[in-house]
Amino acid sequence: MTTYTRETDTLATLCQSQGNAWKAINPEYASRMRLQNRFRTGIEIAQYTADVMREDMAAYDKDTSQYTQSLGCWHGFTAQQMMMAIKRHQKTTKRSYVYLSGWMVAALRSAFGPLPDQSMHEKTSVPALIEEIYTFLKQADARELDHLFNDLDEAKANGGDVQAVLDKIDNFETHVVPIIADIDAGFGNEEATYLLAKKMIEAGACAIQIENQVSDAKQCGHQAGKVTVPHEDFLAKINAVRYAFLELGIDNGVIVARTDSLGASLTQKVPVSQTPGDLASQYNAFLETTPINGVDDLNEGDTAMKINGELCKPTRLENGLYQFREGTEKDRVVLDCVTSLQSGADLLWIETEKPHVKQIAELVNRVKEQVPDAKLVYNNSPSFNWTLKFREQVYQEWQEAGRDLSAYPSLGDNKGFMAPEMDATELAAEADVLVQNFQRDGAREAGIFHHLITLPTYHTAALSTDILSEGYFGDMGMLAYVRDVQRQEIRREQASVKHQDLAGSNIGDTHKEYFSGDNALKAGGEDNTMNQF
Repeated sequence: MTTYTRETDTLATLCQSQGNAWKAINPEYASRMRLQNRFRTGIEIAQYTADVMREDMAAYDKDTSQYTQSLGCWHGFTAQQMMMAIKRHQKTTKRSYVYLSGWMVAALRSAFGPLPDQSMHEKTSVPALIEEIYTFLKQADARELDHLFNDLDEAKANGGDVQAVLDKIDNFETHVVPIIADIDAGFGNEEATYLLAKKMIEAGACAIQIENQVSDAKQCGHQAGKVTVPHEDFLAKINAVRYAFLELGIDNGVIVARTDSLGASLTQKVPVSQTPGDLASQYNAFLETTPINGVDDLNEGDTAMKINGELCKPTRLENGLYQFREGTEKDRVVLDCVTSLQSGADLLWIETEKPHVKQIAELVNRVKEQVPDAKLVYNNSPSFNWTLKFREQVYQEWQEAGRDLSAYPSLGDNKGFMAPEMDATELAAEADVLVQNFQRDGAREAGIFHHLITLPTYHTAALSTDILSEGYFGDMGMLAYVRDVQRQEIRREQASVKHQDLAGSNIGDTHKEYFSGDNALKAGGEDNTMNQF
């Protein structure tokens, strides 16, 4: 017996138990509606997707080619279209996630209007976007199943292969996938982090990414001025997120600990060391200091410390922040990562200044010396000039190999490296191969379990709108839309070309028929202009 048949039989028994009161209820229709609404709460989604993500993590540990990917989405519709495209082209949604970017929430979803990535947007907009994304992904399920139910009715009416359609319904793969959701630096103290994490999990998030910057001084990971917090403060927030998962019953929720120490040179706080060599002591040892011999070496308001048995004063800037020693960046990253994993985090995020597999591997391999199964979530960031950085990388490798580079621009000539005439060169071709293989190389050599692009749909929306606007408001007129949008949608067989169906019109007609029978006033029919597609 198929799941569809079993569900229908269960509901038929229920309807019969109600006598004539439910005589208008069709058990098969009710069964269809149940199957179209598999996930009834965000907690159900969080548990289902946490299970998926944990299975993926175990699979990656056995075979690094089984890495996962996501794109950052700023609206439920972009997430829906991404997952529908993945399922259509890859024939499965396996190992494909959604990333929710705090940067894009700030830039595109704040009631204040566009904001920089500094945690100034309403924190409630984060769980609201998670809920919105899952609403659209569930609607994608409902739409596709509605089409299958229509196929089933047609097969029954015309002597088609009913069992084949039933098999498709029973083996239907949902568009609901894990979301890795950015909680920035926690939007306040650890209690604020806990409260927001709960809302995010209740909306469906199975994985929460948190960074070790100071919450009220948070900066985008690819900008200057980042200020990190002592390990004790960061671990308290990791604990807060774990408690939120446990309170809501998601015992296998995933915490991604992000370190910005590679690009952060400042700290706001000097932690108190309780015992020699503890975390506070290790953190303070990275500070830039000046030796002192006594009080005469101190100015008004200076702080004196003892580090490794020596009296010193840390370098304190006019804004009150303390400076780390130059050259400690990598050591701080490694300590951040090891400490986070040993204190409850599941995955790491190292924010780097360029996408270089060897650099990432150097850091991750040092972490693996202490935590062998360490895995990374890596930001394939649009803040990198991928073309430039990989052409520079190839140039440097060829230079070290003694190759003749006289036909190419010199390092530092960014305009020359980005010139259109470079595209046809051997150097550019080799760089493009490195870009194409970056994810599989990083998964194999640098412990990258999950590759994401934080802001891609921000850029695709901007680019596609610019291209359409240039032509439509220029000499091309309507052809700009017809040639570059609609014609492409039709040929790529995108659901969006039938926008009424995608928005739920056909599902609505189906429901009207369920509810009103022959009296239903439907939007579809022979005269529906969508039929021409």
